[in-house]
Amino acid sequence: MNHVMSDGLVNDTPSNGAAAETRSAARRPAEHGRARSGRAYLDAASVAPLHPAAREALLAALDDGWADPRRLHREGSQARLLLDGAREAIAAALGARTPEVGFTGSHVLAVHSAVLGTLRARRRAGTTAVTSAVEHSAVLNATAYGATDVTQVPVDTAGRVDLDAFVAAVQSYGTAIACLQSANGEVGTRQPIEAAAEAAAAAGVPLLVDAAASIGHDTPPAAWDLLIADPRAWGAPSGLGVFAIRERTRWLAAGPEHDGLERVAGEVFIPAALAAAVSLQAVTAEREVEAPRRRRLVERLRAAAAAVPDVEVVGDAEDRLPHVATFSCLFVDGEVLVGELDRAGYAVGSGSACTAASLRPSHVLAAMGVLTHGNVRVGLPVGVSEEAVRGFCAALPGAVARVRAMLGASDL
Repeated sequence: MNHVMSDGLVNDTPSNGAAAETRSAARRPAEHGRARSGRAYLDAASVAPLHPAAREALLAALDDGWADPRRLHREGSQARLLLDGAREAIAAALGARTPEVGFTGSHVLAVHSAVLGTLRARRRAGTTAVTSAVEHSAVLNATAYGATDVTQVPVDTAGRVDLDAFVAAVQSYGTAIACLQSANGEVGTRQPIEAAAEAAAAAGVPLLVDAAASIGHDTPPAAWDLLIADPRAWGAPSGLGVFAIRERTRWLAAGPEHDGLERVAGEVFIPAALAAAVSLQAVTAEREVEAPRRRRLVERLRAAAAAVPDVEVVGDAEDRLPHVATFSCLFVDGEVLVGELDRAGYAVGSGSACTAASLRPSHVLAAMGVLTHGNVRVGLPVGVSEEAVRGFCAALPGAVARVRAMLGASDL
Protein backbone atom coordinates (compact mmCIF):
# COMPACT_ATOMS: atom_id res chain seq x y z
CA MET A 1 0.00 0.00 0.00
CA ASN A 2 1.18 3.52 -0.72
CA HIS A 3 1.41 6.28 1.83
CA VAL A 4 2.08 10.01 1.69
CA MET A 5 5.44 11.29 2.77
CA SER A 6 5.87 14.52 4.73
CA ASP A 7 6.63 16.32 1.45
CA GLY A 8 3.20 15.37 0.11
CA LEU A 9 4.44 12.94 -2.56
CA VAL A 10 3.42 9.32 -2.84
CA ASN A 11 5.91 6.80 -1.51
CA ASP A 12 5.83 3.21 -2.67
CA THR A 13 6.04 -0.25 -1.21
CA PRO A 14 6.70 -3.37 -3.27
CA SER A 15 2.95 -3.75 -3.89
CA ASN A 16 2.79 -0.72 -6.15
CA GLY A 17 5.78 0.33 -8.22
CA ALA A 18 3.77 3.03 -10.04
CA ALA A 19 4.02 5.31 -7.03
CA ALA A 20 7.82 5.25 -7.15
CA GLU A 21 7.64 6.50 -10.71
CA THR A 22 5.26 9.23 -9.54
CA ARG A 23 7.84 10.43 -7.07
CA SER A 24 10.64 10.52 -9.62
CA ALA A 25 8.38 12.17 -12.20
CA ALA A 26 7.90 15.16 -9.94
CA ARG A 27 11.62 15.78 -10.12
CA ARG A 28 12.14 15.31 -13.88
CA PRO A 29 12.23 18.31 -16.23
CA ALA A 30 8.93 18.50 -18.06
CA GLU A 31 8.75 17.81 -21.78
CA HIS A 32 5.02 18.26 -22.23
CA GLY A 33 5.36 21.57 -24.11
CA ARG A 34 6.71 19.83 -27.20
CA ALA A 35 4.68 19.86 -30.37
CA ARG A 36 2.90 16.63 -31.28
CA SER A 37 2.13 15.63 -34.85
CA GLY A 38 3.60 18.86 -36.11
CA ARG A 39 1.52 20.99 -33.72
CA ALA A 40 2.49 23.26 -30.84
CA TYR A 41 0.18 24.05 -27.92
CA LEU A 42 0.80 27.71 -27.03
CA ASP A 43 -2.40 28.45 -25.10
CA ALA A 44 -1.16 27.71 -21.59
CA ALA A 45 -1.97 31.12 -20.10
CA SER A 46 -4.82 29.56 -18.13
CA VAL A 47 -4.90 25.84 -18.98
CA ALA A 48 -1.57 24.07 -19.36
CA PRO A 49 -1.08 20.58 -20.82
CA LEU A 50 -1.24 17.80 -18.26
CA HIS A 51 2.17 17.60 -16.63
CA PRO A 52 3.84 14.16 -16.86
CA ALA A 53 4.16 14.08 -13.07
CA ALA A 54 0.46 14.89 -12.72
CA ARG A 55 -0.50 12.14 -15.13
CA GLU A 56 1.52 9.51 -13.27
CA ALA A 57 0.32 10.65 -9.85
CA LEU A 58 -3.27 10.62 -11.08
CA LEU A 59 -3.00 7.06 -12.35
CA ALA A 60 -1.22 5.86 -9.21
CA ALA A 61 -3.77 7.50 -6.90
CA LEU A 62 -6.77 6.02 -8.69
CA ASP A 63 -6.06 2.72 -6.93
CA ASP A 64 -5.83 4.20 -3.43
CA GLY A 65 -7.80 7.45 -3.45
CA TRP A 66 -11.28 6.34 -4.48
CA ALA A 67 -12.83 5.78 -1.03
CA ASP A 68 -14.66 8.29 1.18
CA PRO A 69 -11.92 9.95 3.30
CA ARG A 70 -14.42 10.45 6.14
CA ARG A 71 -14.73 6.69 6.74
CA LEU A 72 -12.73 4.93 9.43
CA HIS A 73 -11.93 1.75 7.52
CA ARG A 74 -8.59 1.11 5.86
CA GLU A 75 -9.70 2.30 2.43
CA GLY A 76 -11.12 5.52 3.85
CA SER A 77 -8.00 6.13 5.92
CA GLN A 78 -5.80 5.65 2.86
CA ALA A 79 -7.87 8.16 0.88
CA ARG A 80 -7.70 10.61 3.78
CA LEU A 81 -3.93 10.19 3.94
CA LEU A 82 -3.60 11.03 0.25
CA LEU A 83 -5.88 14.06 0.58
CA ASP A 84 -4.00 15.35 3.62
CA GLY A 85 -0.71 14.87 1.82
CA ALA A 86 -1.94 16.82 -1.19
CA ARG A 87 -3.14 19.63 1.06
CA GLU A 88 0.18 19.73 2.92
CA ALA A 89 2.23 19.85 -0.28
CA ILE A 90 0.15 22.60 -1.88
CA ALA A 91 0.18 24.64 1.33
CA ALA A 92 3.98 24.45 1.44
CA ALA A 93 4.24 25.64 -2.16
CA LEU A 94 1.89 28.56 -1.46
CA GLY A 95 3.62 29.61 1.76
CA ALA A 96 0.51 28.76 3.79
CA ARG A 97 -0.20 26.58 6.81
CA THR A 98 -1.81 23.27 5.95
CA PRO A 99 -5.16 23.99 7.74
CA GLU A 100 -5.48 27.21 5.74
CA VAL A 101 -5.77 25.38 2.40
CA GLY A 102 -8.98 23.89 1.06
CA PHE A 103 -10.25 22.48 -2.22
CA THR A 104 -13.31 23.25 -4.33
CA GLY A 105 -14.64 21.91 -7.60
CA SER A 106 -13.14 24.65 -9.79
CA HIS A 107 -11.34 27.99 -9.84
CA VAL A 108 -14.63 29.83 -10.42
CA LEU A 109 -16.28 28.10 -7.46
CA ALA A 110 -13.30 28.99 -5.28
CA VAL A 111 -13.59 32.66 -6.26
CA HIS A 112 -17.33 32.75 -5.66
CA SER A 113 -16.97 31.05 -2.28
CA ALA A 114 -14.19 33.41 -1.18
CA VAL A 115 -16.03 36.58 -2.19
CA LEU A 116 -19.49 35.64 -0.97
CA GLY A 117 -18.25 34.04 2.25
CA THR A 118 -16.20 37.12 3.15
CA LEU A 119 -19.09 39.46 2.40
CA ARG A 120 -21.36 37.35 4.59
CA ALA A 121 -18.88 37.31 7.49
CA ARG A 122 -18.30 41.06 7.30
CA ARG A 123 -21.80 42.32 6.59
CA ARG A 124 -21.72 44.42 9.78
CA ALA A 125 -18.46 46.07 8.70
CA GLY A 126 -19.77 47.01 5.27
CA THR A 127 -21.24 45.84 1.99
CA THR A 128 -18.85 47.42 -0.52
CA ALA A 129 -16.33 45.44 -2.59
CA VAL A 130 -13.24 46.97 -4.21
CA THR A 131 -11.73 45.39 -7.32
CA SER A 132 -9.48 46.37 -10.18
CA ALA A 133 -11.14 46.79 -13.55
CA VAL A 134 -9.17 43.86 -14.98
CA GLU A 135 -10.06 41.10 -12.49
CA HIS A 136 -11.18 37.70 -13.71
CA SER A 137 -14.84 37.69 -14.68
CA ALA A 138 -15.55 35.32 -11.77
CA VAL A 139 -14.43 38.03 -9.33
CA LEU A 140 -16.40 40.74 -11.10
CA ASN A 141 -19.53 38.59 -11.27
CA ALA A 142 -19.30 37.50 -7.62
CA THR A 143 -18.83 41.03 -6.30
CA ALA A 144 -21.64 42.34 -8.50
CA TYR A 145 -23.91 39.63 -7.11
CA GLY A 146 -22.95 39.74 -3.45
CA ALA A 147 -22.00 43.35 -2.68
CA THR A 148 -24.34 46.29 -2.40
CA ASP A 149 -21.76 48.53 -4.06
CA VAL A 150 -18.68 47.73 -6.12
CA THR A 151 -15.80 50.14 -6.73
CA GLN A 152 -13.84 49.18 -9.82
CA VAL A 153 -10.46 50.88 -9.80
CA PRO A 154 -9.03 51.81 -13.23
CA VAL A 155 -5.74 50.57 -14.65
CA ASP A 156 -3.06 52.12 -16.84
CA THR A 157 -2.30 51.14 -20.44
CA ALA A 158 -0.10 48.28 -19.20
CA GLY A 159 -2.99 46.82 -17.17
CA ARG A 160 -1.61 47.78 -13.75
CA VAL A 161 -4.08 49.08 -11.17
CA ASP A 162 -3.96 52.73 -10.08
CA LEU A 163 -2.50 52.04 -6.65
CA ASP A 164 -3.41 55.41 -5.11
CA ALA A 165 -7.02 55.03 -6.22
CA PHE A 166 -7.10 51.42 -4.99
CA VAL A 167 -5.77 52.44 -1.56
CA ALA A 168 -8.29 55.27 -1.31
CA ALA A 169 -11.15 52.93 -2.21
CA VAL A 170 -10.05 50.30 0.32
CA GLN A 171 -9.87 52.92 3.05
CA SER A 172 -13.39 54.17 2.32
CA TYR A 173 -16.03 53.56 4.99
CA GLY A 174 -18.06 50.38 4.51
CA THR A 175 -15.51 48.39 2.48
CA ALA A 176 -15.94 44.68 3.26
CA ILE A 177 -13.46 43.10 0.85
CA ALA A 178 -10.72 44.12 -1.58
CA CYS A 179 -9.84 41.96 -4.59
CA LEU A 180 -6.64 42.22 -6.62
CA GLN A 181 -5.11 39.60 -8.88
CA SER A 182 -1.42 38.79 -8.48
CA ALA A 183 -0.94 39.22 -12.22
CA ASN A 184 -3.23 39.48 -15.21
CA GLY A 185 -3.57 36.23 -17.11
CA GLU A 186 -4.57 37.97 -20.31
CA VAL A 187 -1.65 40.38 -20.72
CA GLY A 188 0.83 39.15 -18.09
CA THR A 189 1.23 42.38 -16.10
CA ARG A 190 1.97 41.93 -12.39
CA GLN A 191 0.00 43.90 -9.82
CA PRO A 192 1.40 45.76 -6.75
CA ILE A 193 0.20 43.14 -4.28
CA GLU A 194 2.54 44.03 -1.41
CA ALA A 195 1.51 47.69 -1.34
CA ALA A 196 -2.17 46.84 -1.76
CA ALA A 197 -1.99 44.30 1.07
CA GLU A 198 -0.31 46.83 3.36
CA ALA A 199 -3.04 49.36 2.72
CA ALA A 200 -5.79 46.77 3.19
CA ALA A 201 -4.27 45.58 6.46
CA ALA A 202 -4.05 49.16 7.75
CA ALA A 203 -7.75 49.62 6.94
CA GLY A 204 -8.74 46.28 8.47
CA VAL A 205 -10.06 45.02 5.13
CA PRO A 206 -9.29 41.45 3.95
CA LEU A 207 -7.50 41.21 0.61
CA LEU A 208 -8.48 38.45 -1.80
CA VAL A 209 -5.65 37.65 -4.22
CA ASP A 210 -6.60 35.67 -7.31
CA ALA A 211 -3.28 34.03 -8.16
CA ALA A 212 -4.63 31.71 -10.85
CA ALA A 213 -2.38 33.21 -13.53
CA SER A 214 0.84 33.18 -11.54
CA ILE A 215 1.01 30.09 -9.29
CA GLY A 216 3.24 27.52 -10.96
CA HIS A 217 4.88 30.13 -13.19
CA ASP A 218 5.97 32.93 -10.87
CA THR A 219 6.92 33.38 -7.21
CA PRO A 220 3.71 32.98 -5.17
CA PRO A 221 2.48 36.19 -3.52
CA ALA A 222 3.22 36.36 0.19
CA ALA A 223 0.77 39.07 1.24
CA TRP A 224 -2.88 37.96 1.22
CA ASP A 225 -5.81 37.14 3.45
CA LEU A 226 -7.60 34.91 0.96
CA LEU A 227 -5.82 33.27 -1.98
CA ILE A 228 -7.24 31.49 -5.03
CA ALA A 229 -5.25 29.21 -7.33
CA ASP A 230 -6.19 27.17 -10.39
CA PRO A 231 -4.35 23.83 -10.70
CA ARG A 232 -5.08 23.69 -14.44
CA ALA A 233 -2.60 26.54 -14.88
CA TRP A 234 0.31 24.39 -13.69
CA GLY A 235 -0.59 21.23 -15.58
CA ALA A 236 -2.98 19.49 -13.19
CA PRO A 237 -6.32 17.89 -14.13
CA SER A 238 -9.46 20.00 -14.28
CA GLY A 239 -12.23 19.79 -11.70
CA LEU A 240 -10.27 21.29 -8.81
CA GLY A 241 -9.82 24.74 -7.29
CA VAL A 242 -7.59 25.84 -4.42
CA PHE A 243 -8.97 28.21 -1.79
CA ALA A 244 -6.71 29.35 1.07
CA ILE A 245 -7.75 31.53 4.01
CA ARG A 246 -5.39 32.92 6.63
CA GLU A 247 -6.53 31.81 10.09
CA ARG A 248 -7.06 35.39 11.24
CA THR A 249 -9.52 36.12 8.39
CA ARG A 250 -13.27 36.10 9.01
CA TRP A 251 -15.20 33.95 6.55
CA LEU A 252 -18.55 32.15 6.65
CA ALA A 253 -19.82 29.70 4.07
CA ALA A 254 -22.40 31.40 1.88
CA GLY A 255 -24.33 28.15 1.41
CA PRO A 256 -25.87 25.64 3.83
CA GLU A 257 -23.78 23.82 6.41
CA HIS A 258 -22.36 20.45 5.37
CA ASP A 259 -20.34 17.62 6.85
CA GLY A 260 -17.51 17.48 4.33
CA LEU A 261 -13.79 17.93 4.88
CA GLU A 262 -13.65 21.19 2.91
CA ARG A 263 -15.16 24.61 3.50
CA VAL A 264 -17.30 24.36 0.39
CA ALA A 265 -19.91 21.65 -0.08
CA GLY A 266 -19.03 18.93 -2.57
CA GLU A 267 -16.66 16.01 -2.83
CA VAL A 268 -12.98 16.34 -3.73
CA PHE A 269 -11.66 14.02 -6.42
CA ILE A 270 -8.65 12.88 -4.42
CA PRO A 271 -6.53 11.61 -7.34
CA ALA A 272 -6.84 15.05 -8.96
CA ALA A 273 -5.81 16.73 -5.70
CA LEU A 274 -2.73 14.53 -5.42
CA ALA A 275 -1.89 15.10 -9.08
CA ALA A 276 -2.18 18.85 -8.50
CA ALA A 277 0.18 18.66 -5.54
CA VAL A 278 2.78 16.59 -7.35
CA SER A 279 2.72 18.74 -10.50
CA LEU A 280 2.97 21.94 -8.43
CA GLN A 281 6.03 20.56 -6.69
CA ALA A 282 7.49 19.65 -10.08
CA VAL A 283 6.96 23.03 -11.75
CA THR A 284 8.15 24.81 -8.61
CA ALA A 285 11.39 22.83 -8.76
CA GLU A 286 11.74 23.66 -12.46
CA ARG A 287 10.88 27.35 -12.12
CA GLU A 288 14.41 28.60 -11.47
CA VAL A 289 15.44 27.35 -14.91
CA GLU A 290 12.14 27.51 -16.77
CA ALA A 291 11.04 31.03 -15.85
CA PRO A 292 14.12 32.82 -17.30
CA ARG A 293 14.06 30.57 -20.37
CA ARG A 294 10.39 31.24 -21.10
CA ARG A 295 10.89 34.94 -20.40
CA ARG A 296 13.50 35.05 -23.17
CA LEU A 297 11.11 33.25 -25.50
CA VAL A 298 8.34 35.71 -24.63
CA GLU A 299 10.66 38.59 -25.48
CA ARG A 300 11.25 36.94 -28.86
CA LEU A 301 7.50 36.60 -29.38
CA ARG A 302 6.85 40.22 -28.45
CA ALA A 303 9.58 41.43 -30.80
CA ALA A 304 8.26 39.29 -33.67
CA ALA A 305 4.72 40.58 -33.15
CA ALA A 306 5.88 44.20 -32.93
CA ALA A 307 7.65 43.81 -36.29
CA VAL A 308 4.35 43.04 -38.06
CA PRO A 309 2.76 46.24 -39.46
CA ASP A 310 -0.13 47.70 -37.43
CA VAL A 311 0.28 45.32 -34.49
CA GLU A 312 0.18 46.55 -30.89
CA VAL A 313 1.98 44.48 -28.25
CA VAL A 314 0.23 44.95 -24.89
CA GLY A 315 1.13 44.44 -21.24
CA ASP A 316 4.14 45.59 -19.24
CA ALA A 317 7.38 44.77 -21.06
CA GLU A 318 9.37 44.03 -17.89
CA ASP A 319 7.27 43.54 -14.75
CA ARG A 320 5.27 40.62 -16.06
CA LEU A 321 4.64 36.90 -15.95
CA PRO A 322 7.35 34.87 -17.67
CA HIS A 323 5.11 32.90 -20.02
CA VAL A 324 2.42 35.23 -21.45
CA ALA A 325 2.65 37.38 -24.59
CA THR A 326 -0.33 39.31 -25.96
CA PHE A 327 -0.76 41.50 -29.02
CA SER A 328 -3.58 43.01 -31.06
CA CYS A 329 -3.69 43.40 -34.82
CA LEU A 330 -5.42 46.25 -36.62
CA PHE A 331 -7.74 45.25 -39.50
CA VAL A 332 -7.88 41.65 -38.21
CA ASP A 333 -10.62 39.60 -36.58
CA GLY A 334 -9.16 37.77 -33.58
CA GLU A 335 -11.11 34.54 -34.00
CA VAL A 336 -10.26 34.33 -37.69
CA LEU A 337 -6.57 34.85 -36.90
CA VAL A 338 -6.66 32.18 -34.19
CA GLY A 339 -8.20 29.81 -36.75
CA GLU A 340 -5.55 30.65 -39.32
CA LEU A 341 -2.76 30.00 -36.81
CA ASP A 342 -4.48 26.77 -35.79
CA ARG A 343 -4.37 25.57 -39.39
CA ALA A 344 -0.68 26.39 -39.40
CA GLY A 345 -0.22 24.10 -36.39
CA TYR A 346 -0.21 26.58 -33.48
CA ALA A 347 -2.86 26.53 -30.76
CA VAL A 348 -3.19 30.02 -29.25
CA GLY A 349 -5.92 32.00 -27.50
CA SER A 350 -7.69 35.25 -28.12
CA GLY A 351 -8.30 37.51 -25.16
CA SER A 352 -10.23 39.97 -27.21
CA ALA A 353 -12.62 39.86 -29.69
CA CYS A 354 -16.27 39.35 -29.84
CA THR A 355 -16.83 35.76 -28.93
CA ALA A 356 -19.86 33.79 -29.94
CA ALA A 357 -20.84 33.54 -26.28
CA SER A 358 -20.71 37.17 -25.21
CA LEU A 359 -20.41 39.27 -28.36
CA ARG A 360 -18.32 41.67 -26.29
CA PRO A 361 -14.64 42.60 -26.50
CA SER A 362 -12.24 41.78 -23.69
CA HIS A 363 -13.00 43.83 -20.58
CA VAL A 364 -9.27 43.73 -19.74
CA LEU A 365 -8.13 45.27 -23.02
CA ALA A 366 -10.98 47.78 -22.93
CA ALA A 367 -10.03 48.88 -19.41
CA MET A 368 -6.43 49.33 -20.56
CA GLY A 369 -7.53 51.54 -23.44
CA VAL A 370 -5.71 49.44 -26.05
CA LEU A 371 -6.85 47.79 -29.26
CA THR A 372 -9.43 45.15 -28.36
CA HIS A 373 -9.99 43.33 -31.64
CA GLY A 374 -7.60 41.13 -33.56
CA ASN A 375 -6.10 39.98 -30.28
CA VAL A 376 -3.87 36.93 -29.82
CA ARG A 377 -2.73 35.60 -26.44
CA VAL A 378 0.21 33.20 -26.30
CA GLY A 379 0.88 31.18 -23.15
CA LEU A 380 4.06 29.12 -23.15
CA PRO A 381 3.78 25.85 -21.21
CA VAL A 382 6.60 24.54 -19.06
CA GLY A 383 9.02 22.69 -21.32
CA VAL A 384 7.95 24.44 -24.52
CA SER A 385 10.54 23.98 -27.24
CA GLU A 386 12.40 26.89 -28.78
CA GLU A 387 11.62 25.35 -32.15
CA ALA A 388 7.90 25.83 -31.54
CA VAL A 389 8.40 29.50 -30.69
CA ARG A 390 10.65 30.10 -33.70
CA GLY A 391 8.07 28.45 -35.92
CA PHE A 392 5.27 30.57 -34.54
CA CYS A 393 7.28 33.78 -35.02
CA ALA A 394 7.93 32.80 -38.63
CA ALA A 395 4.29 31.89 -39.31
CA LEU A 396 2.72 34.98 -37.72
CA PRO A 397 3.34 37.63 -40.43
CA GLY A 398 1.90 35.41 -43.15
CA ALA A 399 -1.13 34.50 -41.05
CA VAL A 400 -1.90 38.16 -40.35
CA ALA A 401 -1.48 39.04 -44.04
CA ARG A 402 -3.81 36.24 -45.13
CA VAL A 403 -6.53 37.27 -42.69
CA ARG A 404 -6.27 40.88 -43.79
CA ALA A 405 -6.54 39.76 -47.41
CA MET A 406 -9.65 37.70 -46.57
CA LEU A 407 -11.23 40.76 -44.97
CA GLY A 408 -10.22 43.04 -47.84
CA ALA A 409 -7.93 45.08 -45.57
CA SER A 410 -4.58 44.45 -47.24
CA ASP A 411 -4.31 47.94 -48.69
CA LEU A 412 -5.57 49.89 -45.68
